[in-house]
Amino acid sequence: MEAPTASCWEWRPDQPSRSERAAALVRLEGPDALRVLHGQSSQAIDPAPAGAALATCLISPTARLRGLAQVLVDASGAWLLIEAGDAEAVRTSLDRVLFPADRVELGPVQPALLITPVPGRRETAPTGELEPTSAGSWQVLDAGAAIWQLGAQLLIAKAGTATPAHPLAARPQLSALEQERWRIQQGWPSTPSELNDDTNPFELGLTDRVSLSKGCYVGQETLAKLATYDGVKQQLRRWWLPPGATTAPAAGQPLRRHDGERAGMITTALAWPEPDGSTLWLGLALVRRNALEQDWLLAGDSGADTESNMEANTTSAPRLALSKPDGFVDPPGGGAQR
Repeated sequence: MEAPTASCWEWRPDQPSRSERAAALVRLEGPDALRVLHGQSSQAIDPAPAGAALATCLISPTARLRGLAQVLVDASGAWLLIEAGDAEAVRTSLDRVLFPADRVELGPVQPALLITPVPGRRETAPTGELEPTSAGSWQVLDAGAAIWQLGAQLLIAKAGTATPAHPLAARPQLSALEQERWRIQQGWPSTPSELNDDTNPFELGLTDRVSLSKGCYVGQETLAKLATYDGVKQQLRRWWLPPGATTAPAAGQPLRRHDGERAGMITTALAWPEPDGSTLWLGLALVRRNALEQDWLLAGDSGADTESNMEANTTSAPRLALSKPDGFVDPPGGGAQR
């Protein structure tokens, strides 16, 4: 059966807004900083010019995700901006691979705040009030207050800094509920629901953060095999629950096809209050390869349902409509699915 058009995925706040999320910074100072980061992350870092901002994944030797980051290159080293993941664990893993001969000084973890523009309902594009910079670049706006620009984002790089008097910061801030809805709509993975020791970058739609052509780096062999042999076994999808369900979905709940075959797991579930008093349920799920072509999946583990029961909406299991998140980038090879 075909899923109806889900207008819920066209949601935007009433007016241009901003999201704020906690981040962390680790300084790598010295001539070998880029070489070290090149070997310990998924993106091609070395060589990169000063002013470059490179989105990357921090992964284990088996290509499991430890964090999402940006490498901000300057004349004497680089800042590692950790957007998601355990910053202390990331720093510890970097410290363990440094040798006395490496010309790198590793700094402590510093808290930071990342401010991102979110388009309002009447905006034609998700642009902010920052002067445009080329993709993949960064610059210091206020050295004393440690306010940096990363593309259309602002980064407050010093704890205790007041929100700057800047047009982007003057936008109203999304509520926690709105911010979570926007995250789900875009398909941005969060720790630990999607970003954890069980997932790799290709499964979460982070292919644009991975270089398959650069030299040796941690996790390269696993990622190369996944790309070469079309080995991605699951992919991130967003879901929503049409009105009328009597059972609410929950994170950790298994997904199944109508024939009873296991099809994945819900990773995030959000209850959104509608103006009429009803509840819209939406979220993210990791969907197995055998179910990526399905329009619907059933939440729960109670066996098979006939297609006629699903058409008549008489099944008691929540019936979730699936789609690809806005920010999902297909895995390499033959792994692309609708």
